[in-house]
Amino acid sequence: MKYALASGQRVEAFAGGRATCLTCNGEVIAKCGSYRIHHWAHQGIRDCDSWAEKETEWHRAWKNKFPAECQEFIQHNLKSGERHIADVRTSHGLVIEFQHSHLDPPERIERESFYGNMLWVVDGTRLRRDYPRFVNNAKNSLRETNNRGYFLTGFPDECFPPLWLDSSAPVIFDFRVWDESQPPDVSRDTLWCLLPGRAEGSAVVMAMAREQFVDVVPTWSDLLWVQKTVAGFAQRIRESRAQSSFLVPRSTPFGGGFSRRSRRF
Repeated sequence: MKYALASGQRVEAFAGGRATCLTCNGEVIAKCGSYRIHHWAHQGIRDCDSWAEKETEWHRAWKNKFPAECQEFIQHNLKSGERHIADVRTSHGLVIEFQHSHLDPPERIERESFYGNMLWVVDGTRLRRDYPRFVNNAKNSLRETNNRGYFLTGFPDECFPPLWLDSSAPVIFDFRVWDESQPPDVSRDTLWCLLPGRAEGSAVVMAMAREQFVDVVPTWSDLLWVQKTVAGFAQRIRESRAQSSFLVPRSTPFGGGFSRRSRRF
């Protein structure tokens, strides 16, 4: 964990530090080695939150794009007494979970149920085959719509890992390699969001710039627009089955509107 309580303050790990866990009030000690991200760790137990995972540079870098007060928010279910640490919870109550390690489907479902108003950001570089599969198949699988940045695909499994296909929350795939020596790659630098649900059997995929994500997501109070977007596509598809191109909702969280097709891949 990044934060713990020391001298009454919420602080990051510092060399030789001891503090109190914000979740369970147990003692934690600072881990400030040369090869791992500085963090707090419980003494004698793995972690008080069963959903916690070891943070990578990718994980910490994403969290740091949001205000400190929004990071590591302790979400408490008053009825069950269950507590979990959300990676980020915006001032409007939207939870963002950054997922690097493998996640079993039952736990994914459990987290989505617990947080409710949430979205995922998934490290698409964890498995080497994931990005090549995406970029090789997206050219034929993702069909551009007349709404800039939105795509439809009847075969989302050709582009994205199976674990995330049935998620009840939006899943944003980050394929960027954290290596400045790598040449520029538009597809890598773009965030690819798989929206939950299907529009007449087709998955809806939204492409966005990182800057858009960081600027716009904190303004969302809920994700009702996701359902409306998918429903809008479904309606237009039904109305336009005989046509060669689709019309889509005029208003989206990222602006835009009707536009002519332009190949992205």
